[in-house]
Amino acid sequence: MTEVNPLVESATPVHIDTGKASIARVYDAFLGGKDNYEVDRAVFEDVKRVTPEAADLAWDNREFLIRVTRFVANQTGVRQFLDCGSGLPTAENTHQVAQRLNPEAKVVYVDNDPVVLAHGRALLEENEQTHFSPTDIFEPRQVLEDPVVNRYLDFSEPVALFQIGTLHHHVGDRDPGDLMREYVDALPSGSLVALSHFYDPEDGDYYSGLARRMEKSFTNSPMGSGLFRSRAQIEAMFPGLELIEPGLVLCCDWWPDGPRLRKQPEVSNCIVGAVGRKP
Repeated sequence: MTEVNPLVESATPVHIDTGKASIARVYDAFLGGKDNYEVDRAVFEDVKRVTPEAADLAWDNREFLIRVTRFVANQTGVRQFLDCGSGLPTAENTHQVAQRLNPEAKVVYVDNDPVVLAHGRALLEENEQTHFSPTDIFEPRQVLEDPVVNRYLDFSEPVALFQIGTLHHHVGDRDPGDLMREYVDALPSGSLVALSHFYDPEDGDYYSGLARRMEKSFTNSPMGSGLFRSRAQIEAMFPGLELIEPGLVLCCDWWPDGPRLRKQPEVSNCIVGAVGRKP
């Protein structure tokens, strides 16, 4: 296991550009958080004006994260979490959910947003089982070779890798399925991968039109990203993995908390998620 200076996590300088919107801070605004600036709230209001359903997408994603974390911590025996693109703290973060069920669970968050880094440092001060890596989640090699990741996670034992609400913001030349293969190849047998993604049902009808309208709104905003991909494209992000029941489904349909007594928003048809296990 790689030895590192214990100050590595807190030594990275933080510069916060309050004149430029941040994906993490815009998400925070969608979730009703307070860790955002005027520029982020302006993006939120602009997107909401065109696609008022966007906040429901954010909540579907967040609730999926909470249910998946409960499942991993309570049912699988996996005690290590690598949460990529963790975003800003809100109610029921990964480490809170996991450690409530298993106090020995270790969580390493990965995010290179300066505001997220600042909050990550606060987490370090209050929780010795929670750590933070300021690397780029779209550069798997950087993450997998990061000293903080290797100091606190043991890759000879199963790891739960989270890419929840992240890959729809990947707009580089590299195919996201190939990117995920690099992550999966580094995981030991028995590891889990949880992933959610904006979804185009390709039904040629209302929901596909809604997905395309939202994608246009997101990508033309200062965020510049938010792609709605097809089922086949999203399935390719689970290379070599066995999907745990119920497979790749709408996030709201992945083991919901009890019977559904209220109608889901229509936009719930435009975000899917799954958990895969490495044989």
